[in-house]
Amino acid sequence: MSKEKIFANGFSFKRNEKAPSFVVGNLSVKKEDAIEFLNQHEDRGYVNLNINMSKNGTYYVELDTWKPTQQAKTQESGGEVVPF
Repeated sequence: MSKEKIFANGFSFKRNEKAPSFVVGNLSVKKEDAIEFLNQHEDRGYVNLNINMSKNGTYYVELDTWKPTQQAKTQESGGEVVPF
């Protein structure tokens, strides 16, 4: 079962195919919308976002909702359980 996408309000990513190869793309931030979104979704001071490509080839910015499981936390710490 897949989770519903949470689009990052206030963030827009565009790729310019005519730009030099070292330019990945442009990220625009609409301050008021972005601040509201960041305040709503922050976790311990961070908000993780993914830049994805839709099936029709356009880019979008999405909230990264992945959370480590207890098993992943144990593996990352080499067997020792550490709080995140």
